[in-house]
Amino acid sequence: MKIYFTVAEANAMLPLVKLELEKLQSIKQQYRDKYEELQQLKDYHKKHGNLQPNSDPYFTLECEMDFLQLEGNTLLSSFELKGVQLKDIDSGLIDFPALLDGQEVLLCWRQGEDSVAHYHGIQDGFLGRRKLTE
Repeated sequence: MKIYFTVAEANAMLPLVKLELEKLQSIKQQYRDKYEELQQLKDYHKKHGNLQPNSDPYFTLECEMDFLQLEGNTLLSSFELKGVQLKDIDSGLIDFPALLDGQEVLLCWRQGEDSVAHYHGIQDGFLGRRKLTE
């Protein structure tokens, strides 16, 4: 079953969507940081050796990364379950499927905007964005 949003419903959902988006952006940044740390640690051990027998110096970082990935996937699923389409995590681009004058469109919101005030056709993407008229 496809979920369609009115502009009012999309705007009412924005506080929760913003919160989950910010959490997802934070998780993504933490993952990048831990990945970089892991690569540096592996490079260090490749150059200098110093690995103790029966030790895994990467275990903790890899576990933390696995947990972040699980947490991120849970948030992604939360968007899907609401019927909201997360288009880009970094720029905070989110679409809400809607019907406008009998046509299927996507109400479009980008992080930093006060409310859902734009839409575009299903195939148009962000570049086809148009301002909603009251």
